[in-house]
Amino acid sequence: MKYATQRIAYWYFACAMALFVVQVLVGSLAGTVYVLPNFLSEILPFNILRMIHTNALIVWLLLGFFGSAYYLIPEEAERDIESPMLAYAQLAILMVGALGAVVGYTLGIHEGREFLEQPLWVKIGIVVAALIFLYNVSLTVIKGRRTAITNVLLLGLWGIAVFFLFAFYNPTNLALDKLYWWYVVHLWVEGVWELVMASVLAFLVIKMTGVDREVVEKWLYAIVGLALFSGLLGTGHHYYWIGAPGYWQWIGSLFSTLEVAPFFAMVVFAFTMAWKGRRDHPNKAAFLWTLGTPVMAFFGAGVWGFMHTLSWVNYYSHGTQVTAAHGHLAFFGAYVMLNLAIISYALPSLRGRAPYNQVLNMWSFWIMTSAMAFMTFTLTFAGVVQVHLQRVLGMTYMEVQEQLALFYWMRLGSGIFVVVSVLMFVYAMFGPARGRVPARTQASVAPAE
Repeated sequence: MKYATQRIAYWYFACAMALFVVQVLVGSLAGTVYVLPNFLSEILPFNILRMIHTNALIVWLLLGFFGSAYYLIPEEAERDIESPMLAYAQLAILMVGALGAVVGYTLGIHEGREFLEQPLWVKIGIVVAALIFLYNVSLTVIKGRRTAITNVLLLGLWGIAVFFLFAFYNPTNLALDKLYWWYVVHLWVEGVWELVMASVLAFLVIKMTGVDREVVEKWLYAIVGLALFSGLLGTGHHYYWIGAPGYWQWIGSLFSTLEVAPFFAMVVFAFTMAWKGRRDHPNKAAFLWTLGTPVMAFFGAGVWGFMHTLSWVNYYSHGTQVTAAHGHLAFFGAYVMLNLAIISYALPSLRGRAPYNQVLNMWSFWIMTSAMAFMTFTLTFAGVVQVHLQRVLGMTYMEVQEQLALFYWMRLGSGIFVVVSVLMFVYAMFGPARGRVPARTQASVAPAE
């Protein structure tokens, strides 16, 4: 750890991991409801479980992004974070808001819009926290060294804040509501979040392979250009069936097809840099997560997204378990694995210890990745069956659900393995570790460029 204020990232990562555990545990409970419909129905109905599951996902991923920024920006800008006190205040606001939202959900206090169910006071708190964060990191970068990584990262982080403002607009017209609702949801996960992903991935590649920065930056700008070009108009694939003009079916189909390109470019980028650079970095688990991220993102967001993004296919598949398969693997590959990669890389230096619990961390990688892949295939097959029975043969929704019970049991089983692997990862990162690293060998833990 080169700069004292990088320590801020530790607490963001710790809070992110706590919410990660909550997210997968609640997700397993929600999966149980699919096979035992009356499970917890009087205490925590399914809609509340789903709300907590998806909201915990969003919040812990954002905490991971913020922690990543607080860790890498000092190294990139070559100066400490402008105000550590504001950074901790921001974390407190976010955690109080998350806790308040969960308590509100259990009491039936929410706005009902998927992913944006937070009560108004929580949304205001999120905006305040975002303003604090943007002030802190932007000033740090402006006063320090500017790099392509910090430029792209700031563009993504500012985009997250700006597009969240559409969460406050809730028109009574349902078609109009969905039109702007996707400005938050799609333009986050298929737009500005991809910029955060690309910049953090570039940072990790530079640190762990030793490849020349100029080479990485050229790749970074190319990937960002592809992501923005395809992602912005790719929003059209959500406008097919909400009452929008028919031309969105052509725009959405065309640009959504191109959304595969930036994810494929990230795969080529990561493995090319790994081949060009040194392969002897001591933190092998972090390297494994780093290489795994673009691969799983390509399959989850790219391939599985493309499978049902064309309008004449989506006409049959939208809202089925095919969508759930795509969503689970896309979020996992693109953003969950990214956060686990930067946490695996940063925690040893933040704790002042040698890369530790490598075997346990790598076992966590393989179990979690395999379980998510199995879950994706299970939901994909369930979705194909659902499309045929419900939208071709015309069976009712509940009749079809009875036919999918076996797939739901398999999805629950894979979810349990995900929970186990997450607990393994948390223990590997925050549990007992080997002795402290002498000051003279700190560079081997977090090597300079």
